[in-house]
Amino acid sequence: MTATTDGSTGATLPPRAAAASETVITTPVAAGVQEAAARAVRRATDFLLSIQDDQGWWKGDLETNVTMDAEDLLLRQFLGIRDEATTEAAGLFIRGEQREDGTWATFHGGPGELSTTIEAYVALRLAGDAPEAPHMAKASAWIRAQGGIAAARVFTRIWLALFGWWKWEDLPELPPELIYFPTWVPLNIYDFGCWARQTIVPLTIVSAKRPVRPAPFALDELHTDPGRPNPPRPFAPAASWEGAFQRLDKALHAFRRVAPKRLRRAAVNTAARWIIERQENDGCWGGIQPPAVYSIIALHLLGYDLQHPVMRAGLESLDRFAIWREDGARMIEACQSPVWDTCLATIALADAGLPADHPQLVKAADWMLGEQIVRPGDWSVRRPGLPPGGWAFEFHNDNYPDIDDTAEVVLALRRVRHHDPERVEKAIGRGVRWNLGMQSKNGAWGAFDADNTSPFPNRLPFCDFGEVIDPPSADVTAHVVEMLAAEGLSHDPRTRRGIQWLLAEQEPDGSWFGRWGVNYVYGTGSVVPALTAAGLPGSHPAIRRAVAWLESVQNDDGGWGEDLRSYRDVKEWSGKGASTASQTAWALMALLAAGEKESKAVERGVEWLAVTQREDGSWDEPYFTGTGFPWDFSINYHLYRQVFPLTALGRYVNPEPVAGTSPARRPRAEAKGG
Repeated sequence: MTATTDGSTGATLPPRAAAASETVITTPVAAGVQEAAARAVRRATDFLLSIQDDQGWWKGDLETNVTMDAEDLLLRQFLGIRDEATTEAAGLFIRGEQREDGTWATFHGGPGELSTTIEAYVALRLAGDAPEAPHMAKASAWIRAQGGIAAARVFTRIWLALFGWWKWEDLPELPPELIYFPTWVPLNIYDFGCWARQTIVPLTIVSAKRPVRPAPFALDELHTDPGRPNPPRPFAPAASWEGAFQRLDKALHAFRRVAPKRLRRAAVNTAARWIIERQENDGCWGGIQPPAVYSIIALHLLGYDLQHPVMRAGLESLDRFAIWREDGARMIEACQSPVWDTCLATIALADAGLPADHPQLVKAADWMLGEQIVRPGDWSVRRPGLPPGGWAFEFHNDNYPDIDDTAEVVLALRRVRHHDPERVEKAIGRGVRWNLGMQSKNGAWGAFDADNTSPFPNRLPFCDFGEVIDPPSADVTAHVVEMLAAEGLSHDPRTRRGIQWLLAEQEPDGSWFGRWGVNYVYGTGSVVPALTAAGLPGSHPAIRRAVAWLESVQNDDGGWGEDLRSYRDVKEWSGKGASTASQTAWALMALLAAGEKESKAVERGVEWLAVTQREDGSWDEPYFTGTGFPWDFSINYHLYRQVFPLTALGRYVNPEPVAGTSPARRPRAEAKGG
């Protein structure tokens, strides 16, 4: 592929670089990498400033997979509100995501996935696609070859059970009495990560009610044996954890038949109150789509009509997850990320050299200050004495602020010269105190809760899709350590414990696992800047091992990339994949923090970013580099391709570090935490 030019010089892109971008513009790298980087910074800065909302925030599309769109149609079918326009737009999007082999994947370039393909197929049947149509026949044949509906994950079979396409009794039992378990009892709802907790509570009501709506068509073509659609699943050995939990599930099915009616009714009502109490001001639950969908179904089953204020607000919130495209297709976001996008954009622009008092940075700071959460949420179950002060990921999610966003918002606010420095100081003080108080016992930090590490939830037969607990991770811990260092707390004992945990978590090859980004490139790109910010020299053995690993996995085209398959096949895929703008930036951020600015690896990486930048200052990135659940649920954050390259290039161009240099900065060694 030959790159187009911007009127200066032309170049031919390496094959892997070309694969990452359909339309690329070359930069005059012959004039020097530094000059090319500076020009790329100017263009990227202008682009990012141009897409800021008038209120001060940034938000890129959050792309996942077609299960969001399929389940939205199934919800509307269940509630009796599916309309032709929405169905047609959803069908257009789902058809456009089908692969040549008839399947649907969970990430760009990934393999076909059974449950995703089943849900997409059913959604297209709702949209009027005939089962004998070539694209549908190809999909159903593949589904049967993979074991059919019987081999699908539990959540897919729950959706099918709502219409009688699967038997409720052949699903794992989820009793509503779970809501009564105290926090010291294993498998209480607070043993689950917040995203799983918000989903499980409404599903206990759905499981108790076992509703069935008339199916609009049969799905015999998705069974390997239509005459025996619900084949029994074999039991694992009783001595194994899997076997033990299978037998527990069998006991729960037996309990269902003898559960006292008054107890069950009370448990269902308690669960309903729990759900309603956690509805956000915008009508959603936790700022994410799945809990909202199941909460609406659960409350509807309890008699809440669609005009009830709770239901009306919930349905309206789901409409706000829809992205309407120019071709008429409608894509559903699983979540929205304005706080995350805004703090990362602020850091990128500041590190690129935008003045600290630039009006758009001040406007972003004003918006972030208004988003701080100052009331307790579910996190306070484990930390009852800790005052609030965190930030969430979404527009509205006061129940579940997260530790990662809070750390990055503090780092962003420190880069802005605000007209009300006292307000900024108070907000930062609350955020630092809250983050310190959310430290887990092992010295590290999870995303939403402290010490959310029970070994039992992931073993439940019900939990066969994605992570359902929230243990500490290297990337979140690194961001907190970096923030604490910027606050003058590098030598605080709590920071040192976090550092020691990070050093102990380094992989033998020198990388770190990335929980919330793909994968070892993200983990390493997060940890190295944190360790050096906290005072570890570039000569430290851990830093040298990380540098050596990053250099060893650099692509021939000069960029870095890593496929999501590294979550399953570490040896084959760790640090390997087509070069992407965001992953190249993460690697560069680590190498620059380690003092490698003059290295050939950095020069080649910077050159790759400069060459692949579009004329308008943006980058293209079809690959998924964000992580919801490792391997199971992947995310393409559309703003990652803008903010991280600008951050890396800005740090390359600017000789002095930016973090913590705001005039508003004051050491916070006095910060206290629980």
